[in-house]
Formats: sequence, structure tokens, C-alpha cells
Amino acid sequence: MYRYSKYIAKHLVHSTLLITFSLTSIVWLTQALRFIDFIVNQGISIIVFLKLTLLLVPSLLLMILPAAMFCSILFVYNKLKSDSELVVLQAAGLSYWRLSLPAIQVGMGMMALAYLISMYLQPVSYNRFKEMQAFLRNNYASILLQEGVFSSPVQGLTVFIRERDKDGTLHGILVHDNRNLLAPVTMMAEQGKLVETPQGPRFLLYTGNRQEMRNSRMAFLNFESYTLDLSLYAKSIARTNIDVQELYLGELLAHNESLSKEENQKRFAEANQRIIWPAYVFCLTLVGLAVMLLGEFNRRGHWKRILLAAVIGAVILFSAVGLRGMMAIHPMTIPLAYLNLLVPMAAAAWVLSDHIRRQREMHKTEALEGQAI
Repeated sequence: MYRYSKYIAKHLVHSTLLITFSLTSIVWLTQALRFIDFIVNQGISIIVFLKLTLLLVPSLLLMILPAAMFCSILFVYNKLKSDSELVVLQAAGLSYWRLSLPAIQVGMGMMALAYLISMYLQPVSYNRFKEMQAFLRNNYASILLQEGVFSSPVQGLTVFIRERDKDGTLHGILVHDNRNLLAPVTMMAEQGKLVETPQGPRFLLYTGNRQEMRNSRMAFLNFESYTLDLSLYAKSIARTNIDVQELYLGELLAHNESLSKEENQKRFAEANQRIIWPAYVFCLTLVGLAVMLLGEFNRRGHWKRILLAAVIGAVILFSAVGLRGMMAIHPMTIPLAYLNLLVPMAAAAWVLSDHIRRQREMHKTEALEGQAI
């Protein structure tokens, strides 16, 4: 690779990564705020919260990569023009094809990364996210660890925790099991701890008593330690509904007879979206090059050209997002989604190739005139 090509490619990669990181951080923060109740109301740690929300990053990266690559093209090539570097390179005999080749190579690399995320990383991470989210919402620990709140994990069971230490030790514990109306049980303990054993979750109670009504008589038991089997009390965390973002491409394309027609249409639309969306990275690369490379150098700047490119890119991306929702409802719009991708890509490629052809013809004419002189 020539030095000028490495120079342009390096700036494109750095700009794309910087823009992607910045936009992903902003969007991730807004998404993470939706799950802040896990910390406020359910007492999970910051580490668990970060693990949960960071599982959303692959999906966010996939959505942001096309726009980030497009912005990088506009920024880098506008800077090259403003600093007269493109003028110098053209004066040295470089064609538009050779000037656009670094961007095309970087665009293809970013498109490959987008396909990797779309086909593998997104379903893996999103599946793990949904499982972890269901576990935190339904697991006994996320309910019992609420301090100063009377919680009901299941109908008829009430749990109260006065406070909790940093090491997980619980103080001031009250458990009232009224599911059997003929024999209600109340347990109180000074301390306790939640533990996970091979046999399932257990609640270890220390220094307390157990009260139970039997045949209209109170049975009272003092204990130094008591083990409560929480597997009887914990909610089931099994998920029956699977989100389409958790499925791989082959699973999305396979027709499932057990699902409704609407659900199969939704999966087929998601499969086409997985194929189409990563290609927008390359599509917008060509669009950005077609707009930024053409036209004469202007010392006053190229804000009109940048504005034109931004409008074209925004129309393409917003159309893609709109068609994504329509494909699941109206399968007839799937061809339109492909046209929204292929038509701008083909138009940009034609504009670039036509300008490259004219440039070659102009160089040939200049060469012939030089020989004639």
C-alpha cells in the first residue's frame, strides 16, 4: 500500500472509531438509564448492572457503524480538500479512483465488522442480556434484598429485611408464609444470608424463632440456625418468549409451523434486515465519496457539498429505519428495502466511475496535445 493510501486510511479508521465510540457511549448511557431501577429498587451491584447494560453494545454498534463511517468520510475528505492535500495529490497524477480506494477498503472492512456483529455477536449478546434481565427481575435475591420493604415473591409469602451489610449479611428478617391458610408460618431472625447450593437457593437464618398455627394452637420453636429452602418460593425464571434479535440468520429464515403467520413474517423481516443493514456501511461510503471528491477546490470551504451529502445520507438512513418497521407488517415492502440500499449505491458508483472515465479521457487528451506540441 502506498504511503498516501496508508495516510488516508489511517485517518479514516481513527475518525470512524472515535465517532463510533462517542455515539455508542451517548446512546448506551441513555439506554442504561432505563435499567437504573435494578440498582435503586432491587439492590444489585454496579458490576452486575454494567455487565447487563454492556451486553447492549453490539446492537448499538451495528446501528451506529453506517452513520459513523459516513461522517468519517465527510470529515476526512473535507479536511484533505481544505488543507489542499487532495489538490497536491491530484497534481501528482493520482486519479479519483486511487484517491477513493483507501476509503473503499476501510468501508469494506467496516462492513465486514458489521456483518460479524449482525450474524453472530448481536444474537449472542442479546440472548445473554434477555436471560440476565429475566433472572434479575424474577430471581429471589433481587426481591428479598430490598431493605425496609415488605416484598411478596409469590402469592401468600411476605418477606421483610431491615438492613443489609456490604458482605451480604441481612439483619432484622421477617418471613410470613400464608399460602396454607390452615397452617400459616411466621419466622423471625436477627441475621441471615442468601446462599446458592447444588440443591438450589437457601436462606440461612440465625438466632430466631419459628411460629406455626396447628389445629388452632400455636407451635413455637427457637433456633440458633435454620435453613429455608427458597427453591419453593422463588419465581420461575424460564422465558417462554424469544425475541427475534436473539436468533441467528438460519433460525430467522426457517419457517416454524408452531408460530403464527405474523411471527414468521416478523422473523423473515428481521433476517432481511440482518442482510441489508451492514451493507449500508459500504453504500454510504460510496455516497460520501461521490459527493466529496467531485467538484472544484473552493477556498471558502465546502459547506454546501457537506450539507448535500448530509441530506442524502440522512434520507437513506431514515428510509432504511422506516422500512425496517414496515417489513414485519407488510412483507411486500421488503423489495423496497433492498432498492433503498442498492439504488444509492449504484448511483454513487456510477457517478464515481463516470468521473474517473472523464478524468482518464482528459489525461489522454492532454497527453496527445503534449505530443503534438
